[in-house]
Amino acid sequence: MIGAAEFKKRRAQLMAMMSPGSVAVIPGAKLSRRNRDIQYLFRQDSDFYYLTGFVEPEALLVLAPGREHGEEILFCADRDPHAERWDGERLGPERATQMLGVDDAFPYADMDDILPGLLEGRERIYITLGEYPEFDQRLIAWVADIRKREAGGAQPPGEFMELKHFLHELRLYKSTKEVNLMRKAADITAAAHVRAMQACEPGMTEAQLEAELTYEFMRSGARSPAYPCIVGSGNNACVMHYVENTATLKKNDLVLIDAGCEYQHYAADVTRTFPVSGRYSATQRAIYEIVLAANEAAIAECRPGRHFNAPHEAALRVMVEGLVALKILKGEVATLIEEEGYRDVCPHKTSHWLGIDVHDVGDYRIDSTWRQLEPGMVLTIEPGIYIPRNETTEHLPSKYRGIGVRIEDDVLITRGGCEVLTAAVPKRIDEVEALMADRA
Repeated sequence: MIGAAEFKKRRAQLMAMMSPGSVAVIPGAKLSRRNRDIQYLFRQDSDFYYLTGFVEPEALLVLAPGREHGEEILFCADRDPHAERWDGERLGPERATQMLGVDDAFPYADMDDILPGLLEGRERIYITLGEYPEFDQRLIAWVADIRKREAGGAQPPGEFMELKHFLHELRLYKSTKEVNLMRKAADITAAAHVRAMQACEPGMTEAQLEAELTYEFMRSGARSPAYPCIVGSGNNACVMHYVENTATLKKNDLVLIDAGCEYQHYAADVTRTFPVSGRYSATQRAIYEIVLAANEAAIAECRPGRHFNAPHEAALRVMVEGLVALKILKGEVATLIEEEGYRDVCPHKTSHWLGIDVHDVGDYRIDSTWRQLEPGMVLTIEPGIYIPRNETTEHLPSKYRGIGVRIEDDVLITRGGCEVLTAAVPKRIDEVEALMADRA
């Protein structure tokens, strides 16, 4: 668990990156209506959570370096015994300073009266515009009101600055406590994938396998998946973000599961592809072995000093070489890579950042150059080959059509190389078949 001291350290780091005479404004997430009078389960804005650890709606963080009465100001919902009887206890401004370590706290309803005074006299405002348009309009109105009083001596902020560049750079490097939470998320996710493999039987639906995943997540302390579970069998495995999960599992098909839990706001992201029958056919094995080799080649590139795209380049070369050997692709390997002649069957990149968001924040390039991998960064390694059974693949050998394989791991960059956080999820063919042979 991450305590108030680490959240306070993050706020101090962000303020140290801000220019003199500035203020940062970070809104929390809003409740979102599911249908009629029912709300979706609330999930805090990731940036706001990273800086506060506060998980209630109706909240705003203001960072005002140099403010005499405290630099960290939180606006949050006031205590209301009647509302709390229905929706649960609120922290309230009175307890926020003690529990969250902020310097000052006010009721969210008083924002219109207090926030303009925090903005006045500041040269610039750091904010990520566009995330919450309604709040953006309120902020612009407050600044406009200060400008109207400029003749009387009011000093409005002169410019808006992009906050996310600084904040997201902080989020890219995981602390020891963050890594421990991500290890826990990976362990829970590993157990869920193992459970799904051992539960799998022909005749089940994809949704029934999803239920096994969700059960394992929740019984192990993860309130929800980090993203909608992808359970695609047969040709559905060739749809990158397939979430319908309604088809019936057929004996001779593969099933691709892309699922990870969210544990205390930190995500895991894992994909495994396994045979419904428990044994890979020769054709399935041929594709699977290429993707596995690509996964391992990419992980070998995960070490300090290598650039972000190096794992993808390694994985892509292995996949193109393998597909040429199987006569699925035709031509010279180097030419196919240079001209992207592989895109019909290898359509996506191999990696993305991972953290509080499953597609986590942080620049992939610096000044148009791939950034170097450094200790504390966490990325996915997820090569895949997909040969859908449709008009785009009519020219390919029929025995491969309808096969989709992706193998995804979560990898932490360490000082000495890397740590595969998801190593507990079997991926070698003999390991997967042995695990599925133990099905009750």
